[in-house]
Amino acid sequence: MGKWIAIILLSITTVGAGIWGYKENQDKNAILIQAENSYQRAFHELTYNVDLLHDKIGSSLAMNSRNRLSPQLAEIWKISSDASSDVGQLPLTLLPFNKTEEFLHDIGEFTYRTAVRDLEKKPLSEEEIQMLEELHKKSGEIEGELRKVQNVVMKDNLRWMDVELALATNDEVGDNTIVNGFKTVEKSVDGFEGFVTNTSLGSSGPEKSFRHLKGEKIDEKQAKKIASQWLEKVSTDKLTITKSGKGADVPMYTASFQNGDKNGYIDLTEKGGHPLTIMISREVGEPKVSLYEASEKAKEYAKGLEISNLELVESNQYDNMGVFRFLYTQNDVRFFPDSVVVKVALDNGEVLGMSSRDYYNYHSERELNEPEISLDEAREKVNPNVEIQENHLSVIENDINEQVLCYEFLATMENTTYRIFINATNGQEEKVETLKKAEMKFNQEV
Repeated sequence: MGKWIAIILLSITTVGAGIWGYKENQDKNAILIQAENSYQRAFHELTYNVDLLHDKIGSSLAMNSRNRLSPQLAEIWKISSDASSDVGQLPLTLLPFNKTEEFLHDIGEFTYRTAVRDLEKKPLSEEEIQMLEELHKKSGEIEGELRKVQNVVMKDNLRWMDVELALATNDEVGDNTIVNGFKTVEKSVDGFEGFVTNTSLGSSGPEKSFRHLKGEKIDEKQAKKIASQWLEKVSTDKLTITKSGKGADVPMYTASFQNGDKNGYIDLTEKGGHPLTIMISREVGEPKVSLYEASEKAKEYAKGLEISNLELVESNQYDNMGVFRFLYTQNDVRFFPDSVVVKVALDNGEVLGMSSRDYYNYHSERELNEPEISLDEAREKVNPNVEIQENHLSVIENDINEQVLCYEFLATMENTTYRIFINATNGQEEKVETLKKAEMKFNQEV
């Protein structure tokens, strides 16, 4: 009897294992099918968008109306962005495809910069027309190579999951038609890079590599000492230090700590030991410190950066926190890219965070041109429905990553405060920001 019971139990176990294995295999296949479908969709959309890109660039070269050219260039920018997104969804992380990605970025960068300017006043130059012709030629070559890959994929029912496996295992035996096809696409972009460089069109926007950091390199022991000073109540023996690896935008040390329910970290540049980010996490109680008192704490803390001419320009309250923004000023000009933000707990006035990455990233000595339009001329460019309260000269980074000198107006309309920037050279409205109501109230109190 016991023998039969054992046989029955073993049978049930075997069947159960089989059912579980079958279901597990089904689930796995469902995931693979979903991934394959996603890859196929991204590839065919990429091919379609490159086709469209080539056609639209060709149409722009044939246009004679500047009123139609700007929307056309804006549309090319959007299509290039979609194509870049398609590339990012393909399993090509192990295959060098950076030149094609940079090419798509360059198309977007060039067309956006051109589309947003007034082509009536500043039409396309001969160099820019040549650039469009080169973009048209290269996009046509990429279009042709992608079409070849697409034809083979559809004809032979090739799977992208096999591509991913081949890339991961460096398999040279299997049918790597797709991989070889994309290598040919990448090769077709060769030669364009030099053209981009010659037209001063970078592939990664403005240079932001902390080039202007000052000071000597610090070692781990010095990093701990500096970190302890910024974190105030944390001793050096409670800090854990790690150093950034290769590829970091700036070599730095990170010091972290854990003390009961309180923890935090600080990022310090290796060169000069400058604090880029400070973050302390703890439970913050009900506010007992006013926003003005907290601002004084923030000012005192920011003095530790030893940056001359830092001006407090914004204060906001988020729940039980006060957040304060400082800007570097030079000859009464406020530099918005060179900013420092300090976060203060309103229960006891303790500083719980600071970010000075933007300041150290952007700050350098600049020579500013004088405004080409007057303050009164700039005022006329502001919406007449707002009431202007203050004005300043400021430098901002506009939508195409250029630093421009502007007239800055603080204005109100229907109990809302706005910051409006008018380009001091051409009178264009560069940017409009909506400010928190608490900020205007705070400025008046100070």
